[in-house]
Amino acid sequence: MANQVETTLTEELLPLLREERYVTIATVDHETGGPNVNAISWVYASDETHVRFSVDNRSRIVENLKKQPLVTLTVVGAGSTYSITGEAKVLSEKMEDVPLKLALIEISVAEVRDVMFYGARITTEPKYEKTYDKEAAEKLDNQVMSAMKK
Repeated sequence: MANQVETTLTEELLPLLREERYVTIATVDHETGGPNVNAISWVYASDETHVRFSVDNRSRIVENLKKQPLVTLTVVGAGSTYSITGEAKVLSEKMEDVPLKLALIEISVAEVRDVMFYGARITTEPKYEKTYDKEAAEKLDNQVMSAMKK
């Protein structure tokens, strides 16, 4: 996908965004007007043109999106780095069947770019581990991912 601009998620990206993974989201800060970048992991591509994610409903991300809905997700995978831009909308301030107060947000994909610098390929994707109770983390992850798929 190098040097190409797509208007939908590619066949390569779709499966990457159908599992919990490390991505970053850039929003416009509602107070300063400057960039605001956060790492998130609960993401789910419902189809080629929509990506859902979930964050604490008190997150600065939610406030930022209410004022300025344009966002960029950065995804590292499939040997490259991808920038996915679009407009986000808060679908729910409190997701059902999830014990935490999480907002459900959906991005309408406008543009997908391969932003990896020339002559390089990602050989190892970012990995992380949960630092709290593993069973509780797995249960919560399953609840959140199930709720995002509805």
